[in-house]
Amino acid sequence: MEAKKPYVIAVVIQLIYTGMFVVSKAAFDQGMNTYVFIFYRMVAASLLLLPIAIVLERKNVRSLSLVLLLKLFFYALIGNTFSLNLYNVSMKFTSATVASASSNSMPVVAFCLALLLRMEVVKLRSLSGKAKVAGVALCLAGVFVLAFYTGPALSPVNPHRAFAVAHAPTNGIPSRMTWIKGTFFMVLANVTWALWIVLQSALLKEYPNKMLVTVTQCVLSTVQCFFVAVVAEKDFSKWNLRLDISLGFVVTGVFYYLQAWCMEMKGPVFLAMWNPLCFVFTIFCSSFFLGEIVHLGSIVGGALLVGGLYSVLWAKSRETKIELMSSMAKIIDGTQDGQGHKKSQEKDDGNKKQEESTSSLGVEQA
Repeated sequence: MEAKKPYVIAVVIQLIYTGMFVVSKAAFDQGMNTYVFIFYRMVAASLLLLPIAIVLERKNVRSLSLVLLLKLFFYALIGNTFSLNLYNVSMKFTSATVASASSNSMPVVAFCLALLLRMEVVKLRSLSGKAKVAGVALCLAGVFVLAFYTGPALSPVNPHRAFAVAHAPTNGIPSRMTWIKGTFFMVLANVTWALWIVLQSALLKEYPNKMLVTVTQCVLSTVQCFFVAVVAEKDFSKWNLRLDISLGFVVTGVFYYLQAWCMEMKGPVFLAMWNPLCFVFTIFCSSFFLGEIVHLGSIVGGALLVGGLYSVLWAKSRETKIELMSSMAKIIDGTQDGQGHKKSQEKDDGNKKQEESTSSLGVEQA
């Protein structure tokens, strides 16, 4: 049972992720300002993590230098404030299904950025190198299919929406230009988020305290998001939270904890491999709860993005295995060389002793 826990937690994480997509889209359709929504989300994350950091890391706070704080301010700006706000605006312009599908492009985008920053290498003659290039190509194809191909509509599972949408247009379908703009906004949001991941990994090598880095960015992003939300929504009567949205923020905190636990147990690649399950759940739930009309283009584009994700993950997994086998072979060769050298030394010492004993015997006989 203990061995099955990471798998169960991975499925639960994808269900929570699906719920966040659906609840967020329902809130935006009901007229909630996306910038206010992100502010509340960052407040919830800060309130969850700050007390833990105060208890566990209060002695290490002094190690945060001014230069490090400026870096964290910039990372919070691009990774949380800008990326999340743009992502939610793009979801308002498109659908929960597209948002879920595009999340599968994250590892591919992060790989491309790491390649540009020379943190990754592609050996085109190797099988893993070809798989990486194929993954990037599939990802690009999926984005263009999501943006420009609609295809036939699939009837909603439940024609009566579970969430009443008073502010949504009667047909519930955005215009073509709005859809294309929203799709590319979502790609841009994923690019900035991937850039944040790459920069974050470099920062953690310089300052490996994950808790302080995470909490500081959450607090800084909360302040940034507040000013953005105030500029975007000056009517504070529209800042009221309903019970369903409030529960969504509580679930977000649980999601962060479960995600950290699962990554610690099995690693980030294991968790990323379960992302397509969220895409399948979101197609059903957005159709059932939101009454969204899912088009064939969204499914085909999502499938291409999933293919790109798995292609890059497979290539990375293959390279890791080859590197591991190579390092083990070097260790074994080194051990064998050491043993051979030791046996050779012992043999030389034995011959020397034998020669000495022979010569001493000859002396005695003489």
